[in-house]
Amino acid sequence: MRRISKKIRVGDVAVGGDAPVTVQSMTNTDTSDVEATLAQIRELEAAGCDLVRVAVPDDRSADALPRIMEGTRLPVIADLHFDWRLAFYVMEQGVPGIRINPGTLGKRERVGEIAAEAARRGIAVRIGVNSGSLERRFLEKGERAEAEALAASALDGAELVASRGVENIKLSVKASDVPRTIEAYRFTAARCDWPLHVGVTEAGTLWSGTIKSAVGIGALLSEGIGDTIRVSLTASPVEEVRVGRKILDSLGLRESGPEVVSCPTCARTDYDVIAMAERVERELESLSIPIRVAVMGCTVNGPGEAREADIGLAGGRDGGLLFVKGEMVRKVPSESMLEELLKEIRKMASRIEEA
Repeated sequence: MRRISKKIRVGDVAVGGDAPVTVQSMTNTDTSDVEATLAQIRELEAAGCDLVRVAVPDDRSADALPRIMEGTRLPVIADLHFDWRLAFYVMEQGVPGIRINPGTLGKRERVGEIAAEAARRGIAVRIGVNSGSLERRFLEKGERAEAEALAASALDGAELVASRGVENIKLSVKASDVPRTIEAYRFTAARCDWPLHVGVTEAGTLWSGTIKSAVGIGALLSEGIGDTIRVSLTASPVEEVRVGRKILDSLGLRESGPEVVSCPTCARTDYDVIAMAERVERELESLSIPIRVAVMGCTVNGPGEAREADIGLAGGRDGGLLFVKGEMVRKVPSESMLEELLKEIRKMASRIEEA
C-alpha cells in the first residue's frame, strides 16, 4: 500500500497523494546555452520525463530560464546552491519549482527568506539533503551523515519552509549507498506526510548505478514510499529516465512501453535466445505502447511464459510456437522465427494505435 502523502503541484504536474509516481532528471548542459539545454530537455521528454531540473550556478544561467521554460511543456526546476541571491533571481524569472539544500545555503535566516518569497509566488520547494553536504550543525552534534541525521536535517528544513507559508513542499534524503538511503527515507516517511523525492545519489555509472538505483528506489517504492524519483547516473540523463520508467514499470506503477520477457538460458536451450531477445528489444525501442513480448527457449517454462505474454515465442532447434494473447497461432520454422515474431508485434502495435 502506498504511503499517504499530501498532493502538491510543480507547475502543471501533481506530485504525491493519488497522483502517479513521476520520473524526473537533470540536464547536464550549460544552462546558459538555451538551444543545447532545450535539445536535451526534448530528448528527456521523448523518453518519458515528467519534471526536469537545471543547475543555476550563476546569473547567466538564471537569465536563460525564461527562454528555456518557453521552449518546453515540462515544469523546469531550478537547482540552487551556495548563492542565496540566485534563489530570488530565479523566482523572479517565474520557475515553478526550486531545489535547495540547507547545508549549502549558509545562514538559516536566508532559507526562511527564500521560503517566504516562494510562498508569495506559489513556487514549489524541494528540501534536498545529501550525505555529502549535510548541515554542519548536525555533524557538530557528533552525528555522522547517517540515516537519522539526513532525515532530521530535511525535516527541520521543511518545517522552516512551511512556517513561512510554503505549501508545495517535497523532501529528499539521499545517500550514495543503498542501506543508508533506505533507512533515511523510512525514517522521514514515518514522521511527515510531505511527498518524497526518492533516489540514490551519486549512484555510479550506467551499469553499477542502474543496479544500485533499482535496488534502493525499488525497495522503497515496494514499501509504498516515494512520489517522484530520479535515477542519478554518470551517464546521459536520457538513460536516467529510461531506467526510472523501467523501475516503475517493473512494480506496476507506470506503463513505460514494451517489455521483453526472456529466459535466462541453460543447457536445454536449443537456439541463440540471447541474440533473439536482444534483437527483439532493439526493434521495440521505437514503440511506446505497453506490450509484453516473451522470447523463450526451453520446454520447461517456454510455452507457459509465451502464453502469458501478449505475444510470445517458444523456440527450439526445429522452429518455434508463436502465441498471441494466450493462443498458439502457428508453428514457425527456425529461419523465420524472428521475422514472424516481429510481424505479429507490428500487427498488434498497429491495432492498439488505431483503437
